[in-house]
Order: sequence, then structure tokens, then C-alpha cells
Amino acid sequence: MNIERSILIAFLGNYLTNTVVAALVALVPASATPGVFTPQYISYVVLALVVVAVLTWWYMQGAGKNLRSGVIFGVIGFLVALATAFISGLAGVLTQTGSLSQMAGIVPNFWPFLASYSTLVLAIYWIVPAALMGWYLGRSSSPSPMM
Repeated sequence: MNIERSILIAFLGNYLTNTVVAALVALVPASATPGVFTPQYISYVVLALVVVAVLTWWYMQGAGKNLRSGVIFGVIGFLVALATAFISGLAGVLTQTGSLSQMAGIVPNFWPFLASYSTLVLAIYWIVPAALMGWYLGRSSSPSPMM
């Protein structure tokens, strides 16, 4: 297992889901009713699932094709997405204010972010398709049992 490769592919996946998928979802008409599960949100999650599945397939070309490798890649992708959000938040505040004290002041605000349902959705769209793709590729690459 190549951890460096999984981190780089997960970082690319995080970029693709946060920019390309979000741009495509912006083409979906906005919902007239307020709520959490809008057509745009559902479209985003579905497209993110597809992107992660494709990236997992790409990652599995150079790694072991099994459920374990898929789950590890999904967890690494989830952790990369969290680390990117944390570092981007810190860098954004530092860039806007130029103050280290204000940057340090937002660190406690990251923990409620982790406790929201969006973190669960993030974990689902990183870990579930990666695990399913690992299971499928492991199943299809293993030899058939002899009778």
C-alpha cells in the first residue's frame, strides 16, 4: 500500500468534489423550499460518490484490490478532506485579518463543525464508495473456486 499515493489522490478528489462537482451542481435549479436535503445537495452527494468511486478505481490499479485497501483509501480521503478544511479555514482568517490571535480564535469553532451532519455525509461519500469499489474489485480479481 502506497500511503503517499493515496494522500495525493485523495487531495485531488477533495479538489474535484469541492470545485468541479460544486460547479456542476450549481447548474441544478435551486429549491423553492428551504431545507437540508435540497435537489442541489442530493446532486452534490451523488456526484461526489461517483467521483470517489472513480478515484478509488484509479487508486486500486496500483494497490491491493480488496475491501481493506478500499476502506483505508476512504478513511485517508476523509481525513485529507478534514485537514484541508481546517487548514483552509485558518489560512483564510489569517489572510483576511493578518492577526494570529484571530486565527487562534477560530480553532474552537472547528469542533462544532465536526459535530454536524455534514461531517457524517463527508465520511459517507468518502468511505462507502471506496469500500464498495474495493470489495467489488477484490471480488472480481480473485480466482473462482474450483469445484
